[in-house]
Amino acid sequence: MNRIRKGDQVVVITGKNKGQKGEVLRVDGDRVFVQNINLVKRHTKPNPQANQPGGIVEREASIHISNVQLVNPATGKGERIGFKVLEDGRKVRTYRSSGEVVDA
Repeated sequence: MNRIRKGDQVVVITGKNKGQKGEVLRVDGDRVFVQNINLVKRHTKPNPQANQPGGIVEREASIHISNVQLVNPATGKGERIGFKVLEDGRKVRTYRSSGEVVDA
């Protein structure tokens, strides 16, 4: 079970994008892609079969998962994540500072 999942709101804690918040678009192993964060330019060839024009395309590059933290909506800050097993046997993510359950 990953600490960071697709759709989570995260904040970048280090690097050139430090302090920026965004939504996780995808998780690939230990790398995450965050919406409008760590943008890079790629030169692409046109692909008529996929109806894709050529040119310079700006898109998100990956960030290591250790460089982002989940945003706690109650405080608006990045928080560390832990795990807890509930009485009914479900394993859920919790905020380390408050013990509050992340997943409803």
